Amino acid sequence: MATVLVVEDDPFVRSALIRHLSGAGHAVRSVGTALEALREVAQVDCDVVILDLGLPDLDGGEALKMIRGLSDVPVIISTARDDEAEIIRLLNAGADDYLVKPFSREHLSARMAAVLRRSGPTPGSGQQLQVGGLRIDLQRREVVLDGTALDLTRREFDLLAFLAARPGVVVSRRELLAEVWRQPYGTDQTIDVHLSWLRRKLGETASRPRYLHTVRGVGVRLDVPAEAVPTGGEPTGEEPSP
Repeated sequence: MATVLVVEDDPFVRSALIRHLSGAGHAVRSVGTALEALREVAQVDCDVVILDLGLPDLDGGEALKMIRGLSDVPVIISTARDDEAEIIRLLNAGADDYLVKPFSREHLSARMAAVLRRSGPTPGSGQQLQVGGLRIDLQRREVVLDGTALDLTRREFDLLAFLAARPGVVVSRRELLAEVWRQPYGTDQTIDVHLSWLRRKLGETASRPRYLHTVRGVGVRLDVPAEAVPTGGEPTGEEPSP
């Protein structure tokens, strides 16, 4: 079950959403303005936001941009606007999905389940990943580096977990956009910014990498730090010095 933030100014629609989501076992918080939504996102660890576009204090599209500045929480747009160009603009601005009003409870449940699956733990590697001194708990979404817990955003965690599930493998930026961001295309700057934040939290830099190695023109690789590999151990994937 998920913690859901409903951002909807129409009291009748909001009440209907709360009844449905609560009846499905979700924990529901609700607000009627963009300002309240931003406060909730900043203070509460929600699993998904259902965001109406027609808010009284700020257009939902602008609210989406501000939410993206605070959090990587999945956002489902709830809108009466069915213009394709507008929907594409919102998806490119950071929305994870959209629903055109009126929609059924079953439709909402199916879209929520799909979004939560995409934002959940990286599949196929059990419940924990270990790379050198880096331990990632996929179920709890917790990361420990050399005994110290790291405070990562949702997107930073997803990016790190995806790379850690493929140690030593160079992953292209296109694959990262498709698998971590769930977008068919985007800019390298999006990935570079998140890698920079992640490196800072791992205690490294692009010029002095330990775990995250950029392979110019190809992609990114996560590897065991050279100092963590014992003599005769597994290779790190680095080219030997001449």
